[in-house]
Amino acid sequence: MRSLYIADDEKAIRDGIKLIVDWKSLGYEICGETGSGTEAVADILRLNPAIVLMDIRMPGLSGLDAIKRLTEEGFEGHFIILSGYSDFKYAQEAMKYNVRHYLTKPIDEDELTSAVREINGMLDNEADARSRELFFRTKSKKEIISDILSHNLDLKLLSAADPGLLADKYQIVAYENFNISDQELPYRFSELFNAAGSRSSASIHLVYRGHDILLLLGDSGIDRFKRFLGHYESEPEQGSPLDSIFVAYGCVVSSLSDIPESYAQAEELLSRRFFCVQGQHVLGFDDLPSVQNNLEKLENSRIDGYTAQISDYLQTFNRRKVAEVLYSIEEYLYHVNADITAVKLFLADLYLRIKDTMTHRYSTITLPFASNAEIISFISAQNYLYEIIIYFSNRFEELMNSMGNSSRDSVIDDILYYIDHNYNTNLKLEMIASLFGYNSSYLGKIFTKTVGESFNTYVDRVRIRHAIEMLTDDTLKVYEIADKVGYSNVDYFHKKFKKYIGESPAEYRSKHADGRPE
Repeated sequence: MRSLYIADDEKAIRDGIKLIVDWKSLGYEICGETGSGTEAVADILRLNPAIVLMDIRMPGLSGLDAIKRLTEEGFEGHFIILSGYSDFKYAQEAMKYNVRHYLTKPIDEDELTSAVREINGMLDNEADARSRELFFRTKSKKEIISDILSHNLDLKLLSAADPGLLADKYQIVAYENFNISDQELPYRFSELFNAAGSRSSASIHLVYRGHDILLLLGDSGIDRFKRFLGHYESEPEQGSPLDSIFVAYGCVVSSLSDIPESYAQAEELLSRRFFCVQGQHVLGFDDLPSVQNNLEKLENSRIDGYTAQISDYLQTFNRRKVAEVLYSIEEYLYHVNADITAVKLFLADLYLRIKDTMTHRYSTITLPFASNAEIISFISAQNYLYEIIIYFSNRFEELMNSMGNSSRDSVIDDILYYIDHNYNTNLKLEMIASLFGYNSSYLGKIFTKTVGESFNTYVDRVRIRHAIEMLTDDTLKVYEIADKVGYSNVDYFHKKFKKYIGESPAEYRSKHADGRPE
């Protein structure tokens, strides 16, 4: 409730003003009244009302002189001039003291109500401005962002946010140690980001709910982040920052009030690190399951089917089929609506059932299974799903070897066949290893020993061979050929082509088009 003071030398007018308007409905109470200009100044300085109804003609001190003195004393309330004179010169004089409302007697109820409502709007705006000023004076940018993320901020304050926070788009990046067991980051991603060429105004770093996060501001921050990631993803460097940091980023939003949406996605991605492939350092919002609300339930009834499949394939030494089932399990678990603990229990139950099935069928053989307690303990302690899948794969290989089949050479032929038919996809040794049920380090060694060159070199040669075939087709542009043979970055394709052929794709095409040099 705001207060209002009445200064008029006629008591009848003061009483009438009290009665003609429903002051309570307008949010006011009458805090005082007087018929003297001198008394009015003393009362107003003491009571500090929001509005003063001031008569021009009063004994002791005129209304205009009272307004002048109050203004000089620092009074910041609003005045409504009351006068029996319609001469505009009084209004002109009052306007020198920022008085904007001038009513002539007799007072019209509607005019007075309208004037008070207009002043109410001005007072509301002034209160908001003071609130915003106090808010931004007492809070740092990081505190403001933290309040936005926790929905603990009056959104009206954001309309006048500190210019350092204003942008046409925003994005949240969260990051933590790549090695989950490490206690502290060797260096902050925010420092690397800024050192890589971003202006400090393009991002703000803070710690929220125990997570290091970076708020990217506008195109400058968001585009710089894209280039930063693209550089390390297209051609990772030994000892690059992504060797020690795991990064998750949410979607781009267009207002400060929508930043929690971007953060929620980044936070969800951090929680889904368990499902990353081996060596993966980055997860983006587009890596979330496409329809979160339609995730499958974790069906323990599936365990029986998986147990029967894997047990049969183990007995027939069908490594490829074992790998396919493990891959399908991995895909299924990625799309279930369950916490990580439940997923680990699902896998532990599956492994123990396979152990039980195999030990019963081969009771005369000592099979290389650990104790149930050791199995459960190992699975519970793993940070990633792929680690558990590799564990399954390695143990199943040991099992098949103990059952009388130890040949592993033929799998290289299968892998070469797979590469020759999938060279245009994003082939990674880790993915191939998981698909065929191998540890990536071990597979890399036997691949090099058997084929005579590394996995990556072999894949590059296959791609370049197919690129050469396509370069004879003038309808395909070089960047199209690069994409068709598995290089999403045309510059990287140029680099690889020149490395193996000794000239650029364009030079090769120029020399060999239609079999005739130009």
